[in-house]
Parts: sequence; C-alpha cells; structure tokens
Amino acid sequence: MGYMSSQRTLMLRPRFRCKAAVFAGLLSASLALAAKAGRGSGDPLTQVPAAASGSTPQQWTLVWSDEFDGPDGSVPDPKKWTYDIGVGGNGWGNHELEYYTNLPRNASIQNGNLVITAVKENYTGPGSAPHAPTDGSSAGQTSVTGQVTRHYTSARLKTQGLFEQTYGRFEARIRIPYGQGMWPAFWMLGADIDKAGWPRSGEIDIMENIGKEPSKVHGSIHGPGPSAPGTDDMSAVYALPSGRRFADEFHVFAVEWEPKTIRFYVDGDLYETATPAGLPHGTGWTFDHPFFLLLNLAVGGDWPGSPDASTHFPRQMLVDYVRVYERQPGKSTSGR
Repeated sequence: MGYMSSQRTLMLRPRFRCKAAVFAGLLSASLALAAKAGRGSGDPLTQVPAAASGSTPQQWTLVWSDEFDGPDGSVPDPKKWTYDIGVGGNGWGNHELEYYTNLPRNASIQNGNLVITAVKENYTGPGSAPHAPTDGSSAGQTSVTGQVTRHYTSARLKTQGLFEQTYGRFEARIRIPYGQGMWPAFWMLGADIDKAGWPRSGEIDIMENIGKEPSKVHGSIHGPGPSAPGTDDMSAVYALPSGRRFADEFHVFAVEWEPKTIRFYVDGDLYETATPAGLPHGTGWTFDHPFFLLLNLAVGGDWPGSPDASTHFPRQMLVDYVRVYERQPGKSTSGR
C-alpha cells in the first residue's frame, strides 16, 4: 500500500469491506471550525469550497446532518444511527478481531463529538452473520452461531433504514487514531445490499486508514467484477506532507458523487476522480442508486494486521460532524 499521494492505482481486493495530482488549496482547520460554529443560522444553502482548479465555489443544499451536540455521555441519535452488532461471520469478511456493540463505552457523545472507542477487553456475545447475498456468492462469509468471545470491542454505526441518498456531497470532519492494527473508516454501502449482496450493491470508501500508515488515507470504490463473486476496485492514496499524522488534528473527508463520477477530497483537496472509464473492461458501474453511511473503528484484519505491543488501548475516533448535501439545480461541476 505504499503509494504516493499523486498516484492513482487499481487494486483487486475481494473482501466484504475490502479496502479496498493533489491540488493546491487546503481547507484550513479554522474554516471547518467556523462552519460548525455558524450552523443553525436557518440558511439551508451552504457554500462548499471548490477544488483549486479555477472554478468558483459551488452551492449545495444541506439535506441531512448530525452535529453530535447531545449531552456528554449520551448515545448517538437513534433517529439517525443504528448499529452493526457482533463479529460479522468471520470478522466482516476481513478477519477483524473486534466485537461490535451498541454500548455507550464504545460509542457516545463527548464535547460535541461522536467518540467511537476501541477497548481491549474480553467480551462474549451472540455470534452473528453479515448481509447474506442472494446471488449465489458468499463474499467470503461464514456463519457464526452460539456465543463468541473476542478480545476487543468497538462500534460500527450506520444510517441503514434511516437515511440513504443517491448522489450529492457526503462529508465528515474526523480525527482518527493511530497505532498498529487500527482501521478507522467513513464509508457507504448500497442500500440494496440485503437483496443484491456485496459487491453488486457497491461500496464507496470516503476515508480509510490503517494505523501503521499514520500519514495516509485511502479513498476507494468497490463494485462487481466481470465474474461473480469477483470485485473490481479503484483506490487512491492521499498523503500528508512532511510526515504529519492524521491523528494529530481533525480533517474533512468528502466525496462529491454525481452520475458516472465520484470525486474524493481531503480538506478541500481533490485527489481522485473515479469514472467508469477508469475501471477494467467488463466491470459494472453500480453507483447509480441510494447508499447509506457508515462510521466504524475496526481492530485488526487482513489489511492492517493485528495490534502489537506498541498499540495502546483504548483508541478513539472522534467525529465532529457528518453532513450530506444535494446540488442546487443548474450548479453542475462539469469540467472541474
């Protein structure tokens, strides 16, 4: 995974949550803070900074958000978020090590942030299986029944059944943790996953990081390959300069998703544009239907590897806000 931030690469990674130049003009942290401080003004039109490509800022309409402003210690809004619970078959297709819970110690509101906490502890609960594809593919899943014990707990929140949208701008301001074996993510799955199965439902990974790469994040799309249950994926890497770590401060991660185009941003920098033309011949473009949002902090797995003696727990992923926009009529980004 050692790609420079200016590189674009195709990677094939057949896993259920498989994970899978840079333009000038970083969006400063002060702008992001000001955006949160100024919310609630009653004006639904929000100016979203355009990539520094000579275009003017685009107007969007905020249609859904969570600012995580509940009382300290409260749980995420159940009208906006639900949970994946358990071990997801064989660790959500990735051999992850955590047991996902809906307990406040793993997901709660603190100081205006959603705090997802990975805890090192022995936890026993019911076994569970993830979404079962109906197209004959198993996506590498195995069923788990009875009670299972894991040595870590964490949380995986989603808007499935509560909010989904086709196209728009999807963004979150997040401070991720670091450490070997940590795997924070902000991502989306096709709302038809229970019927179509993965990868036919599609997956958009707005931000993923593996803890052993503290200065890099990955943006990816995953969809069906030429033959089931294969998957063809497109992934790109954004790297901070001068060895800075994403864990040191908040950053804004976003995608702008339009028909046949998905653009990936970090702090206002456009670093990847995914289109059908960039996929291998015979690959289906499945990004034309509603998707729902997910936030999670995984522990271990095939990609990041397991925690080691250098990984200190608990580890926390802080989410300042999640916002979803629709484009104003006539405000196309063609040619950006």
